[in-house]
Amino acid sequence: MTSPETRALRGAARFYAVQALFQMEKTGQTVEAIRREFETHRIGVEAEGTTWVEADLALFAELVDIAVDRQAQIDQMTDRALVAKWPIARIDPTLRALFRAAGAELLVRDTPPRVVITEFVQIAQAFFPEGREAKFVNAVLDHMAREARPEAF
Repeated sequence: MTSPETRALRGAARFYAVQALFQMEKTGQTVEAIRREFETHRIGVEAEGTTWVEADLALFAELVDIAVDRQAQIDQMTDRALVAKWPIARIDPTLRALFRAAGAELLVRDTPPRVVITEFVQIAQAFFPEGREAKFVNAVLDHMAREARPEAF
């Protein structure tokens, strides 16, 4: 059983990974630069009256690295989960980053797929509190998980 503290650190790592992947797409920063920025200036840092929560740095780095290294594979998996008229290039960049981080975890970690889906749906709810996107994320990630880890279903 995983402790609540460990779950919180992993959840924060996933959240930061989505933010980092989004920022990389928007700014063109390298994976090394974005990791360094998050590890030095965000994760667990107090700045300008804001305290950034601690995170599992190893998980954060792994998700970002794998999402970048295997982006084509993850994007193809995501495209197959989307309606034909909505390829990954046409969806919201935050959702694109979320699918890439989740896809990375589905491909390389032994985290149960249902946990990955639940965690990233919660992240979608944080970014899109109005709620429609969470159902969409759930459906897409369910499809991706069944493709990446069919033995888990």
